Parts: sequence; C-alpha cells; structure tokens
Amino acid sequence: MKIVVLDGYTINPGDLSWDGLMSLGELTVYPRLPNSDKGAVVEAIGDAEMILTNKTLITADILAACPHIKYIGVLATGYNVVDLEAAKAKGIPVTNIPAYSTDAVAQFVFALLLEICHRAGHHDRAVKEGAWTSSTDFCFWDHPQTELSGKTMGVIGYGRIGKKTAQIAKAFGMRVIVNTPHPDASGSDAAEYVSRDELFARADVVSLHCPLTPETIGMIDDAAISKMKDGVIIVNASRGPLVAEKDLAAALNTGKVCAAAVDVVSAEPISADNPLLTAENCIITPHIAWASIESRRRLIGIAVDNIASFLAGKPVNVVNW
Repeated sequence: MKIVVLDGYTINPGDLSWDGLMSLGELTVYPRLPNSDKGAVVEAIGDAEMILTNKTLITADILAACPHIKYIGVLATGYNVVDLEAAKAKGIPVTNIPAYSTDAVAQFVFALLLEICHRAGHHDRAVKEGAWTSSTDFCFWDHPQTELSGKTMGVIGYGRIGKKTAQIAKAFGMRVIVNTPHPDASGSDAAEYVSRDELFARADVVSLHCPLTPETIGMIDDAAISKMKDGVIIVNASRGPLVAEKDLAAALNTGKVCAAAVDVVSAEPISADNPLLTAENCIITPHIAWASIESRRRLIGIAVDNIASFLAGKPVNVVNW
C-alpha cells in the first residue's frame, strides 16, 4: 500500500516520528501543498491508495483524478476539508482523529485566561526593560491583577473540551454555568445548565467550545455582547468564525468587553486587516492550543490505528458512512 501525507509539517515539523505509518506501507510525506494548485495535489497523490490530509482540500475533482484512492484520513478532528459525499459515492471511507487534544486545548484556555488576569509576559518584559530596577517599591505592576476564584465561567458547548475546561475552572474556585443543546446528567456535577441568554447575563468569563455550524457562525456579535456584563472576558480556542470580529473589536475598544483572548480567527493565517489586531486588550495566539508535542504524538498514533483498523477490515472513526 502506498500512503501519502499531503501536509505533514504542521503535525510533525521534525520533532516526532512517522515510523508507525512507515510500518503500514510505502510512505511519502509532503511538508505542505498549495490548495490553489489542484494539479500539484493530484501529482502528489499519484497512484497512492491511502492519503492523509490536515488542511489540504480533497475535492470531488481531485477524487475523480485519483482513481486509486481507497482511504482518506483527516489528521484533525474537523473534516470539512474533504468532500464527504463524493468520497462516499466512490466507496472511500473518510476517518478523523477524535479527542486527541482535549487536555492541551483546555490547558491553553487557562494559559490565555491567566495571561489576561496577570499579564505575566508583559511584566517579564517590563522587568527586563528596567521598570522594576527603577521602582521605589519592593514590587511593581502596571496592570491590574485579577483572581478567578469566586467568578463565574460560562462555557458554551459541552463536549470533551468544554467539560475539561469546566473541571479546571472548578479547581480554580470558579462557579461554572454551561449552555449546550445536549445537556446530560454526567456534566451536571461540574456545572449548571442554563440558557444562552442567562449565560451571557451571569458569566464573568465566556469560553467558546462549540462546533462551527450555520447556527453558531457569528454567535458572539453586538446583540450577544450587549447581553453580557460590563467588563466581561471572552476566550475563543474553538473556531474563529464563532465571533463577529468587528463587533468584538468595537466592544473591546469601548471597554464593554474588558479583555479577549483568541487562538483562532475567521481567516488563517490572520489577515493584516483583521480588526482584532488593533483592538484594545486582545491577546491573539496563532492556532496553537492543540499543538503540544503530547497531543501531536497522540494524533499520529490514532492515525496509525485508524489505518491499521481499515486494513484489518474493521474501520473506525469513519465520518462519511
């Protein structure tokens, strides 16, 4: 079996091993391929039977041009990069990688939130620039320090990452309220289920953990923000288009939203004219919440298991059947 990884660099820039995949077939790894050049993608696939993709689009045209494909593995949880119906029509299973980054993303949510609360990076730079050396006091800060204990965390979306985030919030002494279309008894120990409007009204911190659907696109907009407390904090380590970025930037600049931290934006890499780049009190990280070495190692391991299961005639994590 020939296996082709179409865009392996983000998953493994050189600090992990592809040996597990190599044990299953003849492996070729491309660091990255341009989505704008379908010909380059078709050429890279060649006569491979199994392809793995992270962000490289697999369209109906590409499937038609590559008749040897028997299996498509998405190296991510989201699988919108593949034309699922076209693959299904050709009898090609498409698999994804579920639940590999739960701990990493939940931990990163609090890295962002704690940076808002303490600005540790800012104060580190200030010390090295001489601000503490020149201080007349034994300590120095030029940004308010904020405790999380006693505050209310509002979690929108309550899958694995949302639940893990809620658990960590509880450990910090926060009250946790949750809005989800699928409340279940297993989550009620850590959180109180509320309506979306009640969450907006009560939360000191709003953390987004829901999938991107037609119903959730732009859900954090002027109307939603107007229902929130003055001085609310918003964290998005889920999907960029959940937030109407112009509306959030405006609310940051007026102070309605005290601070925001986003690991995802509407167009990635971020556009130079994204309004959040110049908004007040907005921390932006480059979509790295998922990218711990442990998380990426787990991802590759699941990808290997997916292929091994397919070869054994018992496919798992199939998303288009």
